[in-house]
Amino acid sequence: MNLKKMILLNAVLTFALCFLTHFLYDWLPNPVFSIFFPVNESIWEHMKMLFTTILLYGIVEYFLMKKWHINNNNFLLAVFLKALFSIPIYLAVFLPVFYNFGEHMIVTFIILFLVILLVNYLGSLILKLKPINYQKEVSIVFIIVVYIIMGILTYKTPRQDLFFDPKEEKYGINDYLIKK
Repeated sequence: MNLKKMILLNAVLTFALCFLTHFLYDWLPNPVFSIFFPVNESIWEHMKMLFTTILLYGIVEYFLMKKWHINNNNFLLAVFLKALFSIPIYLAVFLPVFYNFGEHMIVTFIILFLVILLVNYLGSLILKLKPINYQKEVSIVFIIVVYIIMGILTYKTPRQDLFFDPKEEKYGINDYLIKK
């Protein structure tokens, strides 16, 4: 398998994995899962899902790349940057559509798939670079920092549109814990 086919395979499997990770907190509600998976239907919580799904799929991707002898220079950096860039790219496309036309599930899924495909392509460019010193260590530190921020925003949720769950008309996890 070549890198182009791998990009498409990664996009399809990551997209499919999003459907599983969307419900993990509902199935196994606990403080740890609340940091990694959506606790409500807000746009922000779905960005946590996207970030985490890309990182989780990175484990599968690593073994597939090894199996098919695909260059994996800077692998952890590529996976981290794919996950990180997916958030602003998705929001840049989704928010104007959402605010102008409302939410349409099919459009949301198309945007999600296209963003996953794009960041997989961007990740492939990082893999083609010559090895970057300390990329693993730097990536691990920044992954931890991102999850600390996600944890803070889950439990100390700003009262802004991005964090509002229109289905339950609540913010963050604390509203759910208090009002259930």
